Amino acid sequence: MATVRFEHAEHVYPGAKRPAVSDLELTIEDGEFMVLVGPSGCGKSTSLRMLAGLEECTSGKIWIGDHDVTDVAPKDRDIAMVFQNYALYPHLSVADNMAFALKIAGVPKEERRSRVQEAAKLLDLEAYLDRKPKALSGGQRQRVAMGRAIVRQPQVFLMDEPLSNLDAKLRVSTRTQIAALQQRLGITTVYVTHDQVEAMTMGDRVAVMKDGVLQQVDSPLALYDRPANLFVAGFIGSPAMNLLSGKTAGDGAAVVDGFELPIPRSAAAASSGAVTLGVRPEAWRVAENGEQGYPVKVAVVEELGADAFLYGTPAGVSDQPTEGVLPQIVARLEGRQDLQRGQEVRLVADPTRVHIFDTETGLRLAG
Repeated sequence: MATVRFEHAEHVYPGAKRPAVSDLELTIEDGEFMVLVGPSGCGKSTSLRMLAGLEECTSGKIWIGDHDVTDVAPKDRDIAMVFQNYALYPHLSVADNMAFALKIAGVPKEERRSRVQEAAKLLDLEAYLDRKPKALSGGQRQRVAMGRAIVRQPQVFLMDEPLSNLDAKLRVSTRTQIAALQQRLGITTVYVTHDQVEAMTMGDRVAVMKDGVLQQVDSPLALYDRPANLFVAGFIGSPAMNLLSGKTAGDGAAVVDGFELPIPRSAAAASSGAVTLGVRPEAWRVAENGEQGYPVKVAVVEELGADAFLYGTPAGVSDQPTEGVLPQIVARLEGRQDLQRGQEVRLVADPTRVHIFDTETGLRLAG
């Protein structure tokens, strides 16, 4: 096991106008489960491939433990990679697929058999060792791919969207198994996904990327509670954070679409110009007892039993999306709300849970 360090690492594809990964500074601790997350084209898979040695490091350095592996061949980096498409040999049995890398490395037959049996027990694959991949389900094939990585006993696991080919229900159960397995083995793991729910539920820490640039790296709850900028705020969380354009107005208030919303006083003091308010769906509640609130026209109410999601449009505001503003307001309310489509309701935000960002720079001010 080992730490992993990217030191000002950069990769530029031939003919590209900008780097796919730019000046990446990131340290992954020994035994840590680090998730790289972001939209397609953000550079997360390129970063993983640079660590694996499958893409060159145009500038900067990459370290595994105390070794500079920037120019080291992939086979000499002591890493094991799990791919999106499993990459199993169809003509080999499960046992032979898992043992293949060990055979190439010249590991004795008895040791190969022992390691495969141990990994199969961990992954509940003992009953399938004699089967070919075509006789397995998608989830079982992914576990075989995991087993092939485990038997190598590498310093670092690299996983490139390993669950994207599974159906939704299987994805949930498999991500739990992977996280539990990583904790049991204690091997440093770098996991790439575009699914922020996966990132939030699996990682010890999460690194959010956009356009090849690292935006923020922190624990899942820290990212959720204190996003560093507008991109992270809008990307992390499902449903997404509501982002509303406004201006600070005096002590502890901001004006949004002509209506005042309470905000932290520190934020009001930090900016006298345009700000963007971020409100998580669960930070709203329906106004009561004559409270003013923010008027919203109900579009859909999703009743989930214990709670409900209200989707609406700001009253008096065009339904057309505006840059920096979500076309809908989403509120998570107590279940069984007696709300009808087209009805106007007023929502009140908890001022202690309102996030404030500078509209021009996108950086967090307070909240």
